[in-house]
Amino acid sequence: MFHMQKFEESIRVPPKYIGLDIEDSVKKSLAERYENRVIKDIGVILAVKNISDIGDGKIVVEDAGVYYNVAFNALVYTPKLYEIVEGDVVDITSFGVFVRFGPIDGLCHVSQVINDYVSFEENSRVLAARDSKRILKVGDEVKARIIAVSLSKGDVNKINITMRQPGLGALAWIAEEREAKLNAQAKAAKK
Repeated sequence: MFHMQKFEESIRVPPKYIGLDIEDSVKKSLAERYENRVIKDIGVILAVKNISDIGDGKIVVEDAGVYYNVAFNALVYTPKLYEIVEGDVVDITSFGVFVRFGPIDGLCHVSQVINDYVSFEENSRVLAARDSKRILKVGDEVKARIIAVSLSKGDVNKINITMRQPGLGALAWIAEEREAKLNAQAKAAKK
């Protein structure tokens, strides 16, 4: 889910930005510190927006930077449990499919891809379903549901997704199922 979030922080403006307009130097410093970063229990900070308050600058002994207390809004993406997301398959391994939706990747374990036995074909890096003959490859667009979220302070952020529920999976599969259902309804109406 995308939303705006208000923050109040103390930010260090490094010497390279001193001399610029204060708002510009603070915004550049905030962008360097926060944008494209995961903040635990909040999500991914996408962009710093609307600086609403900049306090007086403070200089610390033996530090060439200037510190400002600031209030600002930021555009944030927070993955929510059970949220339906659409994204692109960016990698396929023997244990699952990595799907990029928004600024983050989720893992769909092989057991959660489709209601069918699947095998991983290492040379072509695709998952192939035995009975339905469907394949999933890098670049395919998919619809999935978030089933687990763990955002930590480190580089290990886990988002697990499933595509086994009705109406989920590769968008091409969903379109095929919709077309088959419409054809079946049309045949039934003719009788």
